[in-house]
Amino acid sequence: MNRKLDDKPMNIALVVFDIAGTVVRDDDAVNRCLREALADFAEVTQAEVNRVMGLPKKTAIRALLELKLFPNQDFPEELVTCVHDDFLARMLRFYRTAPEVEPMPHATETFGILKAQGVKLALDTGFSRPIVDALLTRLGWNDGSIFDATVASDEVTRGRPHADLTLRAMKLTGIEEPRTVAKVGDTPADLGEGMAAGCGLVVGVTNGTHTREELAAHPHTHLIADLRALPPIVFAGPRSARGDSLSANPSLV
Repeated sequence: MNRKLDDKPMNIALVVFDIAGTVVRDDDAVNRCLREALADFAEVTQAEVNRVMGLPKKTAIRALLELKLFPNQDFPEELVTCVHDDFLARMLRFYRTAPEVEPMPHATETFGILKAQGVKLALDTGFSRPIVDALLTRLGWNDGSIFDATVASDEVTRGRPHADLTLRAMKLTGIEEPRTVAKVGDTPADLGEGMAAGCGLVVGVTNGTHTREELAAHPHTHLIADLRALPPIVFAGPRSARGDSLSANPSLV
């Protein structure tokens, strides 16, 4: 029986990775630096910051200030800028100098496996471009040999959980069909981004900022314990997104 055109299997052509907590280990520095930048204005908990992880950082700061200081009322945008500037300085200092900054477990070999099969790789993030560039330089990922594109939150109109970051990565890499894209990240905002873009794979990694239980409540195609499980999933092709997890290797989930 002949397949309809829409039923033709499609290979994954592009994998879009989140950065912190997904491919870069930083010992939760983003959460810590956000809390420190806010400390002069509001005391926020690690759990409260975790709920806005993955969002553009000005959006996250605005949400935390609204939660703690300005419920249901306007507040000066200058305050958001002030806190964000402090956060940016702290993150740049950390990523440039802290010894614990390194690729997440199995990230490097995962990149190699995917690249060897012709899959394009991109990074996207809630960080602004200065932080992205500092990280790329620190890890030696800035020569174009690994990543075909990188997208920062200040380079798109809308950050996560909207689709703009993934769509920008697709444009930069010449990929037109969302079903041939895999979005990989460690936050609900990452999963929301992938779903909004219509990605063929939306993969949550549970060794970053959020647990398996926290990510399981959000639509996805797969949850994996670490990046070792990703290449078999990518090579198997797109799956229908759902709210519970699938895995090519259950022992790693």
